[in-house]
Amino acid sequence: MPRTPHRTVRRSLAAAASLIGLLAAGVSPAGAAQGAGPTAVVSMGDSYISGEAGRWQGNSLTTSGSRNGTDRAWTGSAYDPSRVYGATAANGCHRSDSAEVRSAGGIASALINLACSGATTRNVFRASNGGVAYKGEAPQADQLAAVAASHDVETIVLSIGGNDLGFADIIRSCATDYIVWYSYCHDDQQAAVDAKIDTVMANVGKSVDEIRAVMSGAGYAASDYRIVLQSYPSPIPRASENRYGESGWSRTNTGGCPFWNLDSDWARDTLVPQVSQRLKGVAASKGAQFMDLRDMLQGREVCAKTSKLVSATVPASAATSEWARWIDPNETQGPIQENVHPNHYGQLALGRCLALIHARPSGDFSCRNTTGTGASGMYLTAVS
Repeated sequence: MPRTPHRTVRRSLAAAASLIGLLAAGVSPAGAAQGAGPTAVVSMGDSYISGEAGRWQGNSLTTSGSRNGTDRAWTGSAYDPSRVYGATAANGCHRSDSAEVRSAGGIASALINLACSGATTRNVFRASNGGVAYKGEAPQADQLAAVAASHDVETIVLSIGGNDLGFADIIRSCATDYIVWYSYCHDDQQAAVDAKIDTVMANVGKSVDEIRAVMSGAGYAASDYRIVLQSYPSPIPRASENRYGESGWSRTNTGGCPFWNLDSDWARDTLVPQVSQRLKGVAASKGAQFMDLRDMLQGREVCAKTSKLVSATVPASAATSEWARWIDPNETQGPIQENVHPNHYGQLALGRCLALIHARPSGDFSCRNTTGTGASGMYLTAVS
């Protein structure tokens, strides 16, 4: 979104007002200009946008060395996750080098990732309005304030609410019910989601309000920038699209997708669409764009028939490998927090989705992949 003359005037007036206030308070005016710096696109929220699992290029049963080329943290003699996650390998925010905003290409001068793996809505709110620091970092809205003052923020893309709903607990419960208890999880988990979802969506809405408050405080008008609220992709396929039968242990020991058919179908065709529709409603009520990612990993999920494990004879490939990290409960290949997130290939695809919607100044869209291609095959379809 190019800067318009009236936008610049508004910013200048806001900066002048801020400068007068600073001088009256006896504060140095250094850095007082609001939004007058380089253009920026900012990502905020949780692990699905921070870059969690960006370490991995597909999944391989090999547990040593480069894991057949899937482990981007391999140095040739050891594993160094900071090669992928930088300084956030230490605090667990896991902002990868291929995270969505980092993979979006040249859509702005600065591509800034404030998201943190594990974050909930209260980690987005400003501290002055109920926000809570997380993993040693200030609430994300407070971090955004500094970015808005030093950059010309054009687009803010937000992924939040999954941790409030307890996605990790749902996955853990469903896997445990398959491996240990030999029972289904979807009935109990659906009830748990239904009990939480109204409160969660209200807090997602508050997250958008908090972002708008920060931007207004930095001198931006609502027309100066966009908020894109995105949903979540399903990391596991429908039962009919799983390459492993549900009897025996191949789904767990080979595929890393320990879920019953009925639970898989529930997750893919009930839970993920339910959350997507509710997030779409929040976006509409708050004047944000909506990007529906429910089908983004279609055919590229963990255990999908149309994707392959990486091996000594099947190289890692964006065209053929899985785009989601499998479940590795014994942590034989990295921390368990990386499980069932879009991997390096999935994140490159998400970056392409962001670039595509950034080029569409209005409207809600679904982002999907093209079979047999990498990120270049991502495309948008309008959603009503």
